[in-house]
Parts: sequence; structure tokens; C-alpha cells
Amino acid sequence: MKRNIAALIFIFICTSITWMILGGVTSARTHDQDTKLRSAVGQLWGTVQMQNAPYIYYQTKKETKVKTISGSETIIETRVETFNHPVTIEASDIEVGLQLEHRKKGLLWYSVYKVNFNGLYTVMNSTGEQRIFYFEYAFPTMDGLYDNFSLSIDGEKMRDIKPVNGRIVQRIRIEPGQVKKFGIAYGSQGMDEWWYVFGSGVSHIRNFKLTMTTDFDKIDFSDNSVSPTQKMKQDKGWQLSWQYDDLISGIQIGITMPHRVNPGPFVSKVTFFAPISLFLFFFLMFIITALNEIRIHPVNFFFVAAAYFSFHLLLAYLVDHIDIHLSLLISSVVSIFLVISYMRLIVGTKFAFLETGISQFVYLVLFSYTFFLTGYTGLAITILCIITLFIVMQLTAKINWEQQFSKKK
Repeated sequence: MKRNIAALIFIFICTSITWMILGGVTSARTHDQDTKLRSAVGQLWGTVQMQNAPYIYYQTKKETKVKTISGSETIIETRVETFNHPVTIEASDIEVGLQLEHRKKGLLWYSVYKVNFNGLYTVMNSTGEQRIFYFEYAFPTMDGLYDNFSLSIDGEKMRDIKPVNGRIVQRIRIEPGQVKKFGIAYGSQGMDEWWYVFGSGVSHIRNFKLTMTTDFDKIDFSDNSVSPTQKMKQDKGWQLSWQYDDLISGIQIGITMPHRVNPGPFVSKVTFFAPISLFLFFFLMFIITALNEIRIHPVNFFFVAAAYFSFHLLLAYLVDHIDIHLSLLISSVVSIFLVISYMRLIVGTKFAFLETGISQFVYLVLFSYTFFLTGYTGLAITILCIITLFIVMQLTAKINWEQQFSKKK
């Protein structure tokens, strides 16, 4: 028995090494593809969009005289300095609609979205005199697509808009105490995240309201972002609202698109954790065969381990071409068929289908499916290990281990 245990340990170590190699190759393929394909998807659909609040200001000029001495001659120059004075937006009423799509490239799914933006900004001249105000709008990304873009003032659409370096600057004369409403509307598309940025650093926000409608249920908010003040479930998606009367904050509004299970990272995780699955399977099979006095040679265990490995090898290259769930089903059927058809010739049909087949289904198939339980995978594996330990302890409680290890062939 000691030699058999040593042989099983050697087989287990060798199989684990092959799993580490396969997991490393899959991770490298995924990383290389992500580096290349993310840029390609970004060119087609756009990247993360960060919509900044408009920057509104008026200018003042100050003349200064500068003396310069050139030899015996004194030259006096008049220089004009221009100062920008930011103006706080009196009110913001923004509507955002997000429509989610998933695009698969290679071993990865990418979360892309369409966005419809409609913002109305209220500005008031509280300086006490007539001034020219500058409404500066920055597009979310320099290389984005903006369909049906419009800039309006008091409902009148501006013509001949000429963006410069990703910005539009609109001049307008505002009388003292007069209120003007600037409107921005467009349709665009991006990837992974959408942000609304109040401003750089800590910003002062008055009478702010942003209403976001999504067509997806699973919502998550980006790091360093503020949660909505109201949430309302709809038939399809959510209606989220951020509403503030008078706020000073350096935190922005950001939402992360839901991600589908990526085949590449999923297969890598399943492969790297496969030694735990094989250990539990070998451990239980060794105990069951010992209790039933069924002699299985280590070479037989080697072929079982190879059939076990075939599951992960087939899965790693099958997910490139078909759905991940279908890939899991095909890989499971192939691996279980290999093991049962082989064990049937060694220990008989009943043992092969019941003890061996059920154990492989639990420790290979169900074990792999726990990786779909995001956030609960570790707990599920822990519970499986504890249940296995309980079963083995109950089965072996009355075994005389000293007698078992002293047995000779």
C-alpha cells in the first residue's frame, strides 16, 4: 500500500505540473489577445467615456507697464493680461440612457454600450454688469463618435459648430441678472464604464439632477464614485437618480457595465484549481477501493488522471469557437466517457458508473461550475471539501489502519 500511495502522489504531482503549464498558456493567450483586441474593439465602439461638466467663465483684462533698459535707452511696454473667472452653474438637468451590448473577441467578452445624453445647464449673470460669457464643452473622448450632436441656447440650436482639440467654445453676451440655458445632446457609444465628472478636484454643485435609465438589471458603481440618491426598478433595467441642492464634492458619478463570464480567465481559474479537484477524487476513490478490497494499479490511476486532464485541455481550446456552457458540457461528456469506459474494463460496469462516474461528476463538473458563482467560489469549494472529509471519516472510522498498511500483496 505504501508503494501505491507513493505512486499516486507522483502521478498527482506530474498531473498538477501539466495543469500549471496549461493554465499559464491560457493566461498568456488571454493577456495577449486582450492587449490586441481591446484596442480593436475600442476603435469600433469607443473607450471609457468621461463626460465633464461644461466650464463656464467670463474674462477680464488688466494692463501692466513693463520697463526694460537697453543700453542708455529705457523702453516702456504695455502688456495686457487676460484672466478667466469661472462661473458656477446655477442648475443642471441631465438625462442619460444606457443600452448594453456584449461583443466577443477571441477568449474575451467586452461590455460595450450606447449612450444618449441630454443635458440642460442654467447660467446666470450675477456680476452686476453686462459681460460676454464663454460656454466651453469638452467631448467625453477625443476619438469618439457623436451622432446628432447639438448645442442650443434657450432652445435655439447653434449652427456651424467647429470643435477644436475636442472642445467647443460658444460666446454669448448676458445682461446683468439675465438667465441663459445651454443644452447639449448627442448619441454615442463606449466600453466598460461611463462617467459624469463635476470638475477637477473639489467642485461646487448647485441644483443638480441626473436621471439615468439602463436596459440591464445588474448595476455596479465604479470606484471613487457616488451612489444614486434614488433607485427605481423598471420592467427592463433601472432608473437611477442623483439629485443635490447644494453639494461640494470631489467624488464623481460612474457606472460600470455588467460583464459576462470571460472564457479565457474562467478556463485559467478552473485549470489552476484542478489539482484540488483531482486530489479529492483520488482521495475518495482510494478509500472506496480500499474498503471494498478492489485493487487498482497506479498505472490505472495514471490513465484516469490523463482523462481528467483531457477535460481542461479540450475546454481551453473549445471555448475559442463555441459558447462556454456548451464547451463545458462537451468536455465533461468526453472526460467522463473516457474514465467510465476505461474503469468498466478494470472493476466492472456497476462500480464504473456509480462510484467512479458520480465521483467524477461531482469533483470535475460541479467543481468547475462553482467558478460561475462569482464571490462564492471559495465557499463552495470549502463546503465540498468538508463534505468529502465527513464522508471519508464516516466510512473509515472502524478501519484498522495498522493492519491495512501491514498487508502484503
